[in-house]
Amino acid sequence: MTATTAPLPLSPKKRDGVLTRMADPTFNVVTVGLLLLAAAAIIYPLYFIVIASVSDPNLIAQGKVWLLPQGFTLEGYQTLFKNDALIRGFGNSLLYTGVGTFVSVSIILCTGYALSRRDMPGRNLFMILFIITMFFDGGLIARYLVVRDLGLLNTMWAVILPGAVGVWNLIIARTFFETNVPSELREAAQIDGANDFRFFFKVALPLTKPLIALMAMTHIVAYWNSYFDAMIYLNDESMYPLQLVLRNVLIQSQASASLDTGSIDSYAAAQRLGELIKYGMIVVSTVPLLILFPFLQKYFVKGATLGALK
Repeated sequence: MTATTAPLPLSPKKRDGVLTRMADPTFNVVTVGLLLLAAAAIIYPLYFIVIASVSDPNLIAQGKVWLLPQGFTLEGYQTLFKNDALIRGFGNSLLYTGVGTFVSVSIILCTGYALSRRDMPGRNLFMILFIITMFFDGGLIARYLVVRDLGLLNTMWAVILPGAVGVWNLIIARTFFETNVPSELREAAQIDGANDFRFFFKVALPLTKPLIALMAMTHIVAYWNSYFDAMIYLNDESMYPLQLVLRNVLIQSQASASLDTGSIDSYAAAQRLGELIKYGMIVVSTVPLLILFPFLQKYFVKGATLGALK
């Protein structure tokens, strides 16, 4: 009868190799699982808003709506789009967003390039003055008085100019130019006879497509979602942007429900309509940005990475 020999223990080198081979698949599974959970946590609230906007609010309150619409209705959207001010506000928002983004991105690119030039006189002084505005603000009253004295009240420029330049975006632009447009390239262009303006438009700007996409997306979102400046500086309702129109529609629907002195059924119907309008206005104001973002995502991520401080 032969004696059985116990298996030899793995050498440290072989044991490390087994652990390494097991670690990679485990890490991938854990990473993918965490990313899926994060994606679900981000996507599901958006999906819920969409299905809630076409579902019966009573069923939503009872917790019966979580995956598919229940009690399908388009009453909220019908009420929103019956309002002529909504279409006018949508056009105003497109105008403010387009013009405001062009103005802001143009100023930031020109200023960021100028501040990235080490031969610019007073470069550090201008940068200090810009940074001070990040920590100290004159306040709402001072801004209103400046806008009034400049004659911008009740004009498109009252919505665009007060927040046209963000210092943080300016710092990103300056850093991007410093790290991606070397001075040797400018010297070579000057030898070929290019002046500063030609170098900026013909050489520097084509190299900053990721930065332009980053700045454009940032300001598009900011201008599209902005309503406070319009509420302060605009008196003509025909000039209201979409966000302010939606805000007024929601307030009016809630006010009509609270002032309803009729039967309980009419009060419940008004409350139900107010809930549908609330979900519908979120969808209406968000869909344009969701459509635009995939086209700029590649440049958006690249610009945010290259423009970061190293």
